[in-house]
Amino acid sequence: MRPHTILGEQIMGRIDFLRPAAQIVRHHHEWFDGSGHPDGLSGERIPLGARLFAIIDALDAFTTNRPYRAAQSFELAQREIVRCAGTHFDPQLTERFQQIPAVTWSKLRRQIEEQH
Repeated sequence: MRPHTILGEQIMGRIDFLRPAAQIVRHHHEWFDGSGHPDGLSGERIPLGARLFAIIDALDAFTTNRPYRAAQSFELAQREIVRCAGTHFDPQLTERFQQIPAVTWSKLRRQIEEQH
């Protein structure tokens, strides 16, 4: 699992139009407190896009079915993300995330599911 951030960065770095997002992929598992990977970055040393994507990735992981567990509710996912603000996630971005109504996320989830 850990190497996927570096492998993703390498793959995206080879594709011109994806190259600007390669650092987001590399650093989306860096934790705000510096205990993440692959480079142990902390706080604002983590690129903003990666800090945003970390929250989005966690939300997706919680709210979609996985081989090892059923999808969780948005409310449960939100509580867990908020609980991890300051350790895993940027506290200011987490605060902004909390301001997005659950109905907005539900609509987005339905749109995504309809496309697949």
